[in-house]
Amino acid sequence: MTLSAQDRHPHTRRRRRLTALLLGGALAASGAVVAVGAPAAAVDCSTVPWMDASKSADERAQALLDASSQHQKYRWLVEQPATQPTQTTWQPGIAGEAPVVYPAQVDCTPTIVYTDGPEGVRTSGVTDFPSQIALASTWNLDLAYEKGVAEADEAFAKRRNVVLGPGIGNGRTPLAGRTPEYFGEDPLVNGLFAASQAEGLEADGRVVSDLKHFLANEQELDRQTSSSNVGERALHELYGLPYEIALDHSDPESVMCAFNQVNSVYICESPLMKDLLKGDAGFDGFIMSDFGSVHSTAASLMNGLDQELNRPIWFTPTKLDAALAAGQITQARIDEAAFRVVRSYIRGGLFDNPLPATAAVEASTPQHEAVAREISEAGSVLLKNDGVLPLAPAAGQTIALFGPTASSTVTTVGGVATSAVSVCSLTLQFRPTFPPSNTLPCEDVVSAETALTARAAQAGATVTWNNGQDVAAAAAQAAAADVAVVFGYQRMGEFNDLTNLHLQGNGDALISAVEQVNPNTVVVLQTGSAVEMPWVDGVQAVLENWYGGEQQGPAIASLLFGDVAPSGKLPMTFPVSLADTPTSTAAQYPGVFSDGSTTRPAGSSEIRQVDYSEDLAVGYKWYQSQGIAPLFAFGHGLTYTTFSYDKVKVTPQSTNGAKEVRISFRLTNTGDRTATETAQAYVMLPASTGTPGSRLVGWKAVTLAPGEHANVTIALSADDLAGMHLLQHWDATGDAWVTTRGTYGVAVGGSSEAPVTAQFTVK
Repeated sequence: MTLSAQDRHPHTRRRRRLTALLLGGALAASGAVVAVGAPAAAVDCSTVPWMDASKSADERAQALLDASSQHQKYRWLVEQPATQPTQTTWQPGIAGEAPVVYPAQVDCTPTIVYTDGPEGVRTSGVTDFPSQIALASTWNLDLAYEKGVAEADEAFAKRRNVVLGPGIGNGRTPLAGRTPEYFGEDPLVNGLFAASQAEGLEADGRVVSDLKHFLANEQELDRQTSSSNVGERALHELYGLPYEIALDHSDPESVMCAFNQVNSVYICESPLMKDLLKGDAGFDGFIMSDFGSVHSTAASLMNGLDQELNRPIWFTPTKLDAALAAGQITQARIDEAAFRVVRSYIRGGLFDNPLPATAAVEASTPQHEAVAREISEAGSVLLKNDGVLPLAPAAGQTIALFGPTASSTVTTVGGVATSAVSVCSLTLQFRPTFPPSNTLPCEDVVSAETALTARAAQAGATVTWNNGQDVAAAAAQAAAADVAVVFGYQRMGEFNDLTNLHLQGNGDALISAVEQVNPNTVVVLQTGSAVEMPWVDGVQAVLENWYGGEQQGPAIASLLFGDVAPSGKLPMTFPVSLADTPTSTAAQYPGVFSDGSTTRPAGSSEIRQVDYSEDLAVGYKWYQSQGIAPLFAFGHGLTYTTFSYDKVKVTPQSTNGAKEVRISFRLTNTGDRTATETAQAYVMLPASTGTPGSRLVGWKAVTLAPGEHANVTIALSADDLAGMHLLQHWDATGDAWVTTRGTYGVAVGGSSEAPVTAQFTVK
């Protein structure tokens, strides 16, 4: 690992595999919501070999398949037949087709219930955790693990034992609707956070995870009818690398292929499944589709897809039989797909740890709520502070809050009900037709108004709230207050991309009006992505809370009043304007049609062509390589003290690129408050590699008292150099990762803007 033990929870693959041996199985994953009956009463399940925990998962899976008919094997190739052993008939997946019929499954197979949920279990009575982008902003892998553990507990209590998540994205454009569900723009951060959360989900051997959405699934607009046209280096170094890292550092049993095409081939029938995932990354679990992302029977199965999500459409018995008879698919591939699914369920403990008979009404616990609050506190990023924070109110002073999301009181903004409750769950905003069983809860949200009012009262201060819809009235109220705190928001989520990076609900105008009349104006952002800030020079502080979950209010209060020192760091770059982003041309985003337009012709199913011409220059690499100054850099985040870095050195000074490299430096707290700094290390590859900008290779969180310093080392182990390709680039000609001889620059600091102050040589 690139991180120290205090930053990376020590739940490594070796620990999980030891647990697997002790339990008689490891862990599994797949995806949606069903219920099934118990095995036939006449069968003693202790006698069937696939329920013999003394046997290996391979032996158990093979024994089950040996006892299966052909069509019983087919059941494992589709989610609903796989998870409902006693049901035999399904409504056709395509209109006009005959009902889909299977034989009953073999005896002694388990109830398996899928649920969506990168950010939390999709049902009621569970914890509404902060968004994944907030989790990434903690730069704390232990918290990712703890969230996974808590989410698994809640899933199992709610009779769900497969969680579709965590998600992996690369932040190619900040407009992408699912940005809040992912971990930002860096492949190392994405891969390690996905691994840690998956480890937590699977720690107890009762619930398993599913990495999604493979591959280059970087926009919601036309996600089912667009092609991500990506060069080979970027495909490996940016979009495939997080999966390779996640699979190397955890053992999730499932990966989900996405809706989009990659280089004109639907990813769920692309050879990349078997070549990159099962081949290069050595993935031995099973690949499932997203719901509706399969477009063929033979091409999908033969290129590595093992299971069709939800109901049978392309992997029906009729279509599989016909493809087999025509020689388009093989019996060996059918057997392999079924084996992978069954083995993963067994390794995941799903055969040995049955779900409870009934679902708990309330699965959330005080411990889970504490995890949610810690993520919201540690994941909030202090972007700017000219001294107004932390607040130090006195008796008789007034703190005026503005904006609909500061309060739980519902305000109608542009015809949409808006409040702290409405931004607690991005899912609810964009899935109005989804059943309650597939949405996140918001009923337990504690608003900032509630928490700040209680906290200010301790000092004898008063808190007021104005929804901000009447900007002139808000400005008048702000002028009379000692401090003004304006809440700005975005709504975003699955199915839609943002159209711009402005605050919604007239937020920019509200902030501008308030800051002009109050010299102590603080902005709290509740967004899922970067935003433009035309008002930033006029305000004294900016705190990004993202979607802070149900504990957003207490977290914001503790940060603003200084009970907790901010420690979050940005996992994505905030540009000055949308025009500065890597995807600023129409061909890059949203992509174009054959006539050159960006607007889909009425009734057309033409594939939108999205040109990834920025290649490797995504995120901070783009801004560095283009010399564009961001508004706030990747890795940026302030606190209530200051830190300095010096004495950077690298050992050894000369290496073959395959042995440990140690980056050391002195970190000093130069302020007057104890706080935590997440120090980051970046490497610049030799110019001959054609690699733009720098590359994050590790980080370490260090807590220091005023005036205290620490000698810090970020060690890049031999395993990390090889497994995460920290110093390597992809050689498309040789079809391999290579380490280039030459001089490597090293930068250490509090963000990606840290200067290069050391170097080493690979010979």
